[in-house]
Amino acid sequence: MKIQALAYAVLAVCGLSAASAAEPATKPAAPATPAVPKAAAADTPDAARMRAAEKLTEQQIKSTTNREALSRLAQFYNGRDLQRFIWAMQRLVELYPNSGALRLQLAAVYAGQGDKSSTYDTLLKMQNLGFAYSVGNDPRFEKVRGTKVWEYAVANLNANAQPFGEGKVAYQLPAGDRLLEAMAWDARRKQLLVGSAREGAIYRVGSDGKLSDFIKPDAASGLYSVLDMKADAANDALWVASYGAPVYKTYTADIVDQSYLLKYSLSSGKLLGKYSIGDKTGHLFGFVAVAGDGRTYVADPARREIYKLDGDKLVLVASNPSLTGISGLTVSADGRNLYFADPALGLFGVDLSTTTPFGIGHSTDSLVVGGVSSLFWYDGSLVVVQDNMVPQRVMRLKLDKGGRNVVSAMPLDAAKPEFSLLGNGAVAGDDFYFVVNSQRDLYDSHGVLTDEKALQPVKIYKSNLRFAWDQPGISAALKPIPTSAESKVRFEQPAAEKPKADDKQ
Repeated sequence: MKIQALAYAVLAVCGLSAASAAEPATKPAAPATPAVPKAAAADTPDAARMRAAEKLTEQQIKSTTNREALSRLAQFYNGRDLQRFIWAMQRLVELYPNSGALRLQLAAVYAGQGDKSSTYDTLLKMQNLGFAYSVGNDPRFEKVRGTKVWEYAVANLNANAQPFGEGKVAYQLPAGDRLLEAMAWDARRKQLLVGSAREGAIYRVGSDGKLSDFIKPDAASGLYSVLDMKADAANDALWVASYGAPVYKTYTADIVDQSYLLKYSLSSGKLLGKYSIGDKTGHLFGFVAVAGDGRTYVADPARREIYKLDGDKLVLVASNPSLTGISGLTVSADGRNLYFADPALGLFGVDLSTTTPFGIGHSTDSLVVGGVSSLFWYDGSLVVVQDNMVPQRVMRLKLDKGGRNVVSAMPLDAAKPEFSLLGNGAVAGDDFYFVVNSQRDLYDSHGVLTDEKALQPVKIYKSNLRFAWDQPGISAALKPIPTSAESKVRFEQPAAEKPKADDKQ
């Protein structure tokens, strides 16, 4: 029950369920209710909207930038108007280029029509992007099987599902009703810290994986569910994003929608500061970032807002309601750029000297930057945990000198057998620690643990951030066709593609 996952609600709408699309627009009236005259029914707002939708041209559908409206249109067309459904799906793929589920559904629609060329083209693009969907036995693709190209497409997608990387489980934390996901690295003591969303407690992790109390639960201080943490060893500070979430064990009406940015002493655990906004309600602090000079930022994923701590006040730095959410936050080493992830739309940044937002330039034909659940900075690169990617993976994206374009990308670990539900992480020197089997899916929307017996020891993975450091960036998949046997897929931005300085979402 990861709070940031709420940002994916708009993509759930894009699931385009055939059942919901086929539901009758009107239901039969009860016997005692007089029938509505046809003329009156035709004049209802819903009927007018339906007539308008049935007349939309290809150009009108493919020129829309309203994602939610287009999603609703696709739902309406599904099962009613195949051609317009395809146009809507094609445009949705353009607007959500990081969604493998949308691409797969579009390929299945093509396959249902026996359109081999469009099906193969879509599947090969998906494998080149690194997606790993199993389609070999999918009945939706029955009409396009039996060709060499089909066999290549299936093999390439399956190849992306093969485990990749040298990372291993470094710690196995004891099982329990804690929901441990927030992590931080204490560079002074060379020790990992973990925070509990269930208890509101923070623990130190021993070399044997055993937990020792560091900061005990204290609702009076505003320490509720610990959603994120960042350690600033140089300033002896531990920054914590706390939220009154339903999953918090002692959740009450008094803490609903209360959220705080808390500052503790990294050495003693003493509370040093407590910061909130306005009346302290209606906010959700989900991510924290700390610059090299100690400047601290916190993101509100629900409101799509980022704040900077200025003295004892939180000041708005960036806000964009058109985002689907915020699912990660980090700052460049020089403190010039603040980076954040939108779980559906990808990676963005803010020039902190001018507060100007920008998009992270990359090739959308070879790199997926969506599905990010947490984001980190390391030596001129962004490290992204893509829990909502198929396959799940951790990527290192090397940026150009300006920090606005991806010049190469390298998977650190992908599709590992231990990966079930990736959680948060922490950079520790040249190493990266992250949760690989989060227990959050065991809690329902009300914060109730659904199956206590299903709780498992929490596994924390360790990846080498300098893995294949001098390599240009490769794909773990087979080569698409046609291509030479010696070629490699490069995750690079085409020379002709230049990001706009004022690129906004």
